[in-house]
Amino acid sequence: MATQTETKNNSFILSGPKNIIYEDRPVPELKDPYDVLLQVNFTGICGSDIHYWQHGKIGDYVVKDPMVLGHESSGTVLETGSSVKSLAKGDRVAMEPGVPCRRCVRCKEGFYNLCQDMAFAATPPYDGTLAKYYVLPEDFCYKLPEHVSLEEGALLEPLAVAVHITRQSNIKHGNTVVVFGAGPVGILCAAVAKSLGASKIVSVDINQERLKFIKKFAEPITTTYVSQKISAQENAANIIKENDLGEGADVAIDASGAEPSIQAAIHVLRKGGSYVQGGMGRDECTFPIMAACTKELKISGSFRYSQGDYQTALNLVSNGDVKVKDVISRKVSFQDALQAFEDIRDGKGIKVLIGGPE
Repeated sequence: MATQTETKNNSFILSGPKNIIYEDRPVPELKDPYDVLLQVNFTGICGSDIHYWQHGKIGDYVVKDPMVLGHESSGTVLETGSSVKSLAKGDRVAMEPGVPCRRCVRCKEGFYNLCQDMAFAATPPYDGTLAKYYVLPEDFCYKLPEHVSLEEGALLEPLAVAVHITRQSNIKHGNTVVVFGAGPVGILCAAVAKSLGASKIVSVDINQERLKFIKKFAEPITTTYVSQKISAQENAANIIKENDLGEGADVAIDASGAEPSIQAAIHVLRKGGSYVQGGMGRDECTFPIMAACTKELKISGSFRYSQGDYQTALNLVSNGDVKVKDVISRKVSFQDALQAFEDIRDGKGIKVLIGGPE
């Protein structure tokens, strides 16, 4: 068994759309010699958690049975499998929440985020990490240096998403970058772009409070633009003019999933520029395909994170290049998790961390 002294695993469970319950689940067991049993210390709330809670599905992923939410977590090692060598009881770790098959072609190519058999926390049918205990393989646990807190460890998950998005864009030193969406991922994309040597970053959103935050968070090279209720071409032209982007930005990232932002991102780019779709919105939208073709844009999607992204995220935090602590709006107890979900749904704060059950 996973433990000899503890029998309760208090969990935060989505039992149906807009229906949350707390439930005692069995303590997970170590089924593989490379598994690690963790006590979860902190968990952030992701937009996908909110979406599952409100709608019960995201695209083809439908919640059919009660599911534990949460996947942005850090924890403490309680027990290790017989073959585990890099971790010991008491180690503090960031928890990478998606475990691929490791055997398919995509996994062998290094794109394990595209694995058909990915078991990702809080994505049906797999339970998430908003519980007292969770089991992960050793190599999906990233030991935190002494100077990196458990709170920061939980934020490596959204930071790894931002790392993957910026890598997809092939940002080069001195590039100009426009990031659409000033939510947690958009904010972190700007920070990662800064660490990669972007010469100018423009953050675009309709939420002026978040734009005010991101301007300070990624200073001194970040400017902001409040998206207007005008055409995508007009918004793009305003962004270029106000920020002296010449023929257009080198890189545009959409971290919003909003159709007007996607359209403006294509129009804001120079010829030969790079566009990455990181935000998830409606299944289909009107896309300015003629502009994308005639500019010969390099277009890429971005999904979660893959080889090296989590380690890079840890390095960025450990080295002080990205101060993820600054995006934490507040911390709440496990008992107050539902209120935290309601606050994030209502746009209050940027990132709320939920403490693990006592």
